[in-house]
Amino acid sequence: MITCFIRYEIDPFKKEEFATYSRNWGEAIPRCGADLIGYFGPHEGSATTAYGVYNIESLAAYEAYRARLAADPLGRENYAFSRRERFILKEDRIFLKNVSSPQGGK
Repeated sequence: MITCFIRYEIDPFKKEEFATYSRNWGEAIPRCGADLIGYFGPHEGSATTAYGVYNIESLAAYEAYRARLAADPLGRENYAFSRRERFILKEDRIFLKNVSSPQGGK
């Protein structure tokens, strides 16, 4: 199991658009095969940093998941929504493995 961490830099005046985008992924991501931990938007401190976090079995499973997400009607609309509204200024993605918990192995 790997965890995808997406770090977003968002327009601080478009936090509500990012929240809508996040709620849409809350439906589409699990339907397309990833275990969504959540999307996290600004609350206190930075007004421009947000995160999306989900688990997926492997990088191979990730590739299949991304294809399903791109074909999903809500997924397609959400990608179009983000391009149209331009609330995401930057997006970085990293995949990490949990090595600290008991299920992380010994």
